[in-house]
Amino acid sequence: MSAQVLYMQENLVEKVWLNRYPAGVPAEIDPDKYGSLVEMFEASVAKFADLPAFVNMGETITYRRLEEQSRAFAAYLQNDLKLEKGDRVAVMMPNLLQYPIAVFGILRAGLTVVNVNPLYTPRELEHQLKDSGSKAIVIVSNFAHTLEKVVYNTPVKHVILTRMGDNLGLAKGTLVNFVVKYVKKLVPKYHLPGASSMRHALSSGRFLQYVKPEIRGSDIAFLQYTGGTTGLSKGAMLTHRNMIANVEQCLGVYGPRLTPGKELVVTALPLYHVFALTVNCLLFLQLGGYNLLISNPRDIAGFVKEIKRYPFTCITGVNTLFNALINNEEFNAINFERLKLTIGGGMAVQRAVAEKWQKLAGVPLLEGYGLTECAPLVSVCPYDLESYNGSIGLPVCSTDIRLVDDAGNVVTEIGQPGELQVRGPQVMVGYWQRPEATAEVIQDGWLCTGDIAVCDEQGFFKIVDRKKDMILVSGFNVYPNEIEDVVAMHGKVLEVAAIGMPNPVSGEVVKIFVVRKDKSLTEDEVIIHCRKHLTAYKVPKVVEFRDELPKTNVGKILRRVLRDEELAKQ
Repeated sequence: MSAQVLYMQENLVEKVWLNRYPAGVPAEIDPDKYGSLVEMFEASVAKFADLPAFVNMGETITYRRLEEQSRAFAAYLQNDLKLEKGDRVAVMMPNLLQYPIAVFGILRAGLTVVNVNPLYTPRELEHQLKDSGSKAIVIVSNFAHTLEKVVYNTPVKHVILTRMGDNLGLAKGTLVNFVVKYVKKLVPKYHLPGASSMRHALSSGRFLQYVKPEIRGSDIAFLQYTGGTTGLSKGAMLTHRNMIANVEQCLGVYGPRLTPGKELVVTALPLYHVFALTVNCLLFLQLGGYNLLISNPRDIAGFVKEIKRYPFTCITGVNTLFNALINNEEFNAINFERLKLTIGGGMAVQRAVAEKWQKLAGVPLLEGYGLTECAPLVSVCPYDLESYNGSIGLPVCSTDIRLVDDAGNVVTEIGQPGELQVRGPQVMVGYWQRPEATAEVIQDGWLCTGDIAVCDEQGFFKIVDRKKDMILVSGFNVYPNEIEDVVAMHGKVLEVAAIGMPNPVSGEVVKIFVVRKDKSLTEDEVIIHCRKHLTAYKVPKVVEFRDELPKTNVGKILRRVLRDEELAKQ
């Protein structure tokens, strides 16, 4: 039962679409508008040829240049490496100009992109290369030492190396490469005999014939691996049609706010992450947007210095990034008059952060919800939302959502929690070579997300937490997101994470880990604050102060790591 079916008697969903979504947002999209991402790419580069497409470290490439270089790379893959349609090619790099060149070159050659987190350990990298059956990898030299340790245990036959500054022009590129290797010492020694350079690939490919393969919407465009926080990561098979559908869905809900050929989006999240891949790279490619690539968003001072140079109109990120920005004095001095759209995803947006952002930037921080398995967007808050409402918004175009309780029954009561399930053209076809895992999450055409949500009278959904993160205190469900939201409201708190700790009396109690903004903050202050806003059984019983919290590479706080540390103490 979808959101549509859930409210069919009252015909509420039509009211939501007509009255709650802004004018111009369609209820349905055409997932077959383009036959493939390659067709979509070709249409954009033809329409916006001389506009800037991507900029990194001050160097810009136009859509025309992106077309030329990605075509050369595709020709190299087809001719020199003899890769055949459907072969997998891994890409392991941060946000650099080489990323879109490599990815669109791989897609144009009829191959499948396997995005790899550059911070992977050798074990994680070996698993992904072996599991995906990747025949080639494009990798930045900074991480080549990791590849060296495992490459001979994998199917990889071709290694294509690039350096941080290789696409920045001769003078700047040479300087950047020198500083990265010899001053900052960010390139550990490695030995990869037989590896070629991306520079060679592009120069060689210019003189080779590129043959556009026949690509269908059902062909796999990306093997996008899940984070692997609950075990070995799995490759979500995202087809060309899946990705096109989600781009069209993004365009449907955000497009009326945006002007083709006029937008500049800040891309701090890594493009190898599905959120930035779809929302930043592919959506703004279709719009003829200008993408500012930030290679190291953890360097907040450097990040702020960079974006001050550009009159950006859109920015995406995770809660921790926005939190860091609003607490940076230089960022607070930026002129936000051109900012149209701020999108938060990847983790829950906290009310305190959203409210401070809107006060500072003058536009709401719109929370969206998605999963790797959905390419990723599932729901969004309407762009005309006046202020943060704590929800993940409404289902995007052509998407059905339902809630299911532990007994497998569809939830029909407003405000009653249930597992959120999704159906739509953006849902993956399954996990790569894992039919049993696929059958567990896709049931009767519905993707079981593992997230617990509630729905209000207007059709807005709110995530209350993941099943595995829920804390059970004396038989009562306690959701970490709620605890974290309340603690984050305290003016002396910078970051917070909540977990459940075993307790012989109540089963579990709440423990929080806090990073202080003000070192004078005490445990008693935190507890008193929580008592003002939370029912007694939800109030944390233990407070631990830390200098930092464990996070993924995109800034998502890892409760699992904290929980495992606590269990190890038992």
